[in-house]
Amino acid sequence: MYAIVDIAGRQTKVEGGKFVYTNKLSGNEGDAVEFANVLLTEDNGTINVGAPFVENIKVTGKILGHVKGDKVIIFKKKRRKGYKKKNGHRQDYTKVLIESIA
Repeated sequence: MYAIVDIAGRQTKVEGGKFVYTNKLSGNEGDAVEFANVLLTEDNGTINVGAPFVENIKVTGKILGHVKGDKVIIFKKKRRKGYKKKNGHRQDYTKVLIESIA
């Protein structure tokens, strides 16, 4: 069984017992989280599509920690002008273990 859930503005495919990296969520390590914005569920070939959300289905999980993603380099240049600027950042993510889809 899997579900497509709207987590922090992004649609994510989740399955029970697997990890998901999402945009940083408020909460501490070990806290339980619940996602009620389920857009689609699939169970043994039966697909249930919501309009816009599936009723009476919630996805529960547990926050395992807050991590940072790989570094993203931003490089700007204007040719023949001597203008070069190099910047970068590391995005904050939350690692969530999906416990159940019910």
